[in-house]
Amino acid sequence: WFCFSCNKNTCDENPPSTIASAAEIKVLQDFITANGIIATQHASGFFYRILTQGSGANPNQCSSITVRYKGTLLSGSTFDQSTTNVSFLLNQLIAGWKLGLPLLQKGGKIMLYIPPSLGYGSSSQSGIPANSSLIFDIDLIGVEN
Repeated sequence: WFCFSCNKNTCDENPPSTIASAAEIKVLQDFITANGIIATQHASGFFYRILTQGSGANPNQCSSITVRYKGTLLSGSTFDQSTTNVSFLLNQLIAGWKLGLPLLQKGGKIMLYIPPSLGYGSSSQSGIPANSSLIFDIDLIGVEN
């Protein structure tokens, strides 16, 4: 259910410019506060916690990344997870990943709290209702720039 409309040869190196609405940000702020989570708000409106910074290269929009991840809804239900390492071109993923993963370096680990407009928006996906905020626990295993 990731978007596969781009390839490395036509990569747009500019990160997405979408900004979450105040209402979407408030939902995430309320969740983070209620759960005692310490997270940083990104200018676009998602929140993140860098658990391990990693070392080496930061991914850019044209990077091929190798990750292990788990995606959950705010209710705690898991909608997807990788049991092995998987690789994607960063520019093919949702805006929250495009903006969040460059904050890390290879070997890093991050928690992303993504509002709907930086996720799947009003489109429902398998296991993800429309207009859902998402939580991703991501290990950035590899970066190929």
